[in-house]
Amino acid sequence: MSASLHPLLVASDPNAVPIHPASPATLEAVLKRIGGTAAAFAKARRLEATPGAVHVLPTADGAVAAIILGIEDDEAGHRDPFLAGALPGALPPGTYRFAGPLRDPALAALGFLLGAYRFDRYRKPKEQAVRLVLPEGVDGAEVSRLAEGVRIGRDLVNTPTSDLGPAALEQAVRDLAARFGCEARSVVGDDLLEAGFPMVHAVGRAATDAPRIVEFSWGRPDAPKVTLVGKGVCFDTGGLNIKPDSAMLLMKKDMGGAAAALAAAFMIMDAGLNVRLRVIVPAVENAIAGNAFRPGDVLSSRKGLTVEIGNTDAEGRLILGDALALADEEAPDLLIDYATLTGAARVALGPDLPPFFTTDDALAADLERLGPAVADPVWRLPLWGPYDKLLASKIADVNHVSSGGHAGAITAALFLRRFVEKAASYAHFDVFAWVPSARPGRPEGGEAQAARLTYALVRERYGRA
Repeated sequence: MSASLHPLLVASDPNAVPIHPASPATLEAVLKRIGGTAAAFAKARRLEATPGAVHVLPTADGAVAAIILGIEDDEAGHRDPFLAGALPGALPPGTYRFAGPLRDPALAALGFLLGAYRFDRYRKPKEQAVRLVLPEGVDGAEVSRLAEGVRIGRDLVNTPTSDLGPAALEQAVRDLAARFGCEARSVVGDDLLEAGFPMVHAVGRAATDAPRIVEFSWGRPDAPKVTLVGKGVCFDTGGLNIKPDSAMLLMKKDMGGAAAALAAAFMIMDAGLNVRLRVIVPAVENAIAGNAFRPGDVLSSRKGLTVEIGNTDAEGRLILGDALALADEEAPDLLIDYATLTGAARVALGPDLPPFFTTDDALAADLERLGPAVADPVWRLPLWGPYDKLLASKIADVNHVSSGGHAGAITAALFLRRFVEKAASYAHFDVFAWVPSARPGRPEGGEAQAARLTYALVRERYGRA
């Protein structure tokens, strides 16, 4: 199966309005090339080609003659490949084409589509009246595939828990599996105890929407095994270590890891890559009730480790521990988890640059190389072994939070690593899954961080079937 062309892309249109990329240094030359009334208008208005600016230039009779899209100068230290994402919200209805040289036409087209994203589930949708001619040489199916995967992830994160609790998240997993001819499996509620998922059960048992673990597999059984695990905490009150209201406001996004896993899975399956894909989502709501798990409790785990609870607001690593142990049992060639796991990761790297952790230097090198290439950047942080002692417990095998306030993202990753032994290669992404301030191609709201990067990695390593 392959993605059809995105509805905002057209193969050709002889009447498409030209979009001219221009930097401060090249604006004069671009206007000279445009000429006529449009160029005179721009000069009279003293328009500036600041990066991300969109200027509509008229003909003599008031029609749209051309568009100026501001880009960075060649010597700019950092170039934003998604500046074309500013276009959909700034252009009048019509069909447009890029008329000047683009540094990366595929990323420009993708940025356009990502900038056109709207979450309209709870309001009347606005008609998408702007179209883009697919740039020459760009694979329209590939760009459409990436945009659709991101849309899936964004929509899931943006949906409030009233409509996306654990049962609804399970349905989202099932719907994606069915889309590609797969059947998902789940273990729900008290059955988790008998099936060997005690930490998933403990975290979610206080909610009225029962905890569960959901999974499906796709692809040839003899293909390389790639497993994606996504943290699916549909809402996090913090449990008995309750969050303050300011920290709880965005907790609908605490299933952003699951959203990233599903977004990446869509891209992989839609492209027909040569892998045996397995997707595992532990889905819970960390609620407060008389049967909520408590600080100081000791939980058993699928791995057999006993875990002392240091803070009920560190619930994500608990459900991931059971899910990773399940994933690890079949010794996948590549195992990746995504989780909105720690505030420490945001303090260290901010909202736009998720850290990742791995002991596989070759995998790290690939991720560090591919991230900038596909505009889905990440940054490696160390699995610093000496910090393991910060997870020591006096009554259990391990405490799930560190003593003291230091290295929180690292100690969380060290905790997760205990549940992975057989996988040939493993990486953990600590994602934020949210854009706090809108930028071109990245509207404020949910984001499927590391999903496109994962797809690029799997495509490069394993190719199509």
